[in-house]
Amino acid sequence: MKITAAQALVRCLELEKVDIVFGYPGGAMLPVYDALYHSSIKHVLVRHEQGAVHAADGYARATGRVGVCMATSGPGATNLVTGIANAYMDSVPLVVFTGQVPTSQVGTDAFQEVDITGITIPITKHNYLVKDPAALPQIIKNAFHIASTGRPGPVLIDLPRDVAGATIDFHYPETVKLRGYKPTYRGHRNKINEAAELINRSQRPVIYAGGGILNSGASGELLELAELISAPVTNTFMGLSSFPGDHPLFLGMLGLHGTRYANLAVTECDLLIALGARFDDRVTGKLARFAPHAAVIHVDIDPAEIGKNVPVHVPIVGDVKLVLQSLLPLLKKTDRSPWLARVQELRELYPLRYNREGGLKPQYIIEELYRHTGGCATIATDVGQHQMWVAQYYRFKHPRGLISSGGLGTMGFGLPAAIGAQLGLPDQQVILVTGDGSFQMTMQELATVREQELPIKILMINNQTLGMVRQLQEYYCEGRYMAVDFEFHPDFITLARAYGIKGYTVETEEEAQRVIPEALGTTGPVLVNCLVSPQEKVLPMVPSGRGIDETFEC
Repeated sequence: MKITAAQALVRCLELEKVDIVFGYPGGAMLPVYDALYHSSIKHVLVRHEQGAVHAADGYARATGRVGVCMATSGPGATNLVTGIANAYMDSVPLVVFTGQVPTSQVGTDAFQEVDITGITIPITKHNYLVKDPAALPQIIKNAFHIASTGRPGPVLIDLPRDVAGATIDFHYPETVKLRGYKPTYRGHRNKINEAAELINRSQRPVIYAGGGILNSGASGELLELAELISAPVTNTFMGLSSFPGDHPLFLGMLGLHGTRYANLAVTECDLLIALGARFDDRVTGKLARFAPHAAVIHVDIDPAEIGKNVPVHVPIVGDVKLVLQSLLPLLKKTDRSPWLARVQELRELYPLRYNREGGLKPQYIIEELYRHTGGCATIATDVGQHQMWVAQYYRFKHPRGLISSGGLGTMGFGLPAAIGAQLGLPDQQVILVTGDGSFQMTMQELATVREQELPIKILMINNQTLGMVRQLQEYYCEGRYMAVDFEFHPDFITLARAYGIKGYTVETEEEAQRVIPEALGTTGPVLVNCLVSPQEKVLPMVPSGRGIDETFEC
């Protein structure tokens, strides 16, 4: 069958069962968009290319499928870079298509030409500049395989316009052709046996679970492990929602803004079972003080992560779901009542708390949100204080319930990511919790929300400042607040109305009690502007350069 490479691209997407593509057209992508005209694939027109890649990211996180986005050459491609880096840092499977100038003009500084493959080498799992149109189907097959296997991540395909317009004999390959790329899925049997022996002997185990649990679909095995060995579970930020937030063994998040009882439990444990986590700096604090009494079992599909930051006693390279399925039959149900009693004591000594006096508090808003959703909503966030309050006070009940930028910490991620999540899960309640700073970075995507008729509910924690930076300036710059307080305060309710979106303003607990359930029950999108004090801080907090046992709460 002879078709153009652009038509082949669209046919490949259909065969990969892609149902939605997020994008923004341009001259170099005209052949591809012309081919999409005849396809059943839904194309979502965003208002900025950054919105396309973040929406594809949110779609992938919410559904577990590969997210797909596309943009034209030059500025269209460079506008994707932050979102690609965001997905790379958080191990999110994306396939990103960019247009390119004709091959004869590559390297000539032609109009809207950039070396996007060169730019994105450090932030993609792999990328391609397509020179042979006949190779495109195999490249796309390989790209989806690379993006979704092993440690997931983004793959970029750069398509020159003349290549897109060339005619090829179309055949979509059934297999991938990748020399040297063979992720390890099944852990080494001897290492699994060693891990079982350590677990069975331990008196004070803690399970430290990261985003790999969600990527692997191992939440069920994690719950079975915790209950079998009576071990408390703490999540990384990326791992939140992998373990039920209301379970008695759940310690909440650990690290920089984690619960103090989670941090102290890790400090006191004799065995740390790390599952799909990478021991990043916001978790460990000062490495010399991290889990000082513990042997460490580390299970991860990426061998580069094992031993990178923390010495490991039992390394297991493999898919965490498959490893746990092999490990569980080797474990003994053990009474660890003294350890669980100690953990409960820590929980009672150092609960999460805040002062409800002095106006509406953001923590209260998150608690109200949890109360009215039961932890069952999909929560997208931006980056900043509101993000950490969600991590602390919203108890996720189901896997993939949190859609947020962890490793890169991308402000402006939340709204387009919520769009992607809602389109991927049309029957699920999707709520964006954002800040007034982050929201203004991508608020043009309200047009996409309205155009797609998405019932996203937006709770804005509006403190009229860049709250997290302000908090850091208070602690580390002796209260010299520089370039953090907004002197102009937009009327967000009028802005919402301009996009045909209903809006509320909330300033008191009583108003929050009335408005939040009303907003959640409204058909269509809603923006709730929650006015809170700029002085409110995210606590507890581990000071820079200190151990996670050195948390302060004031």
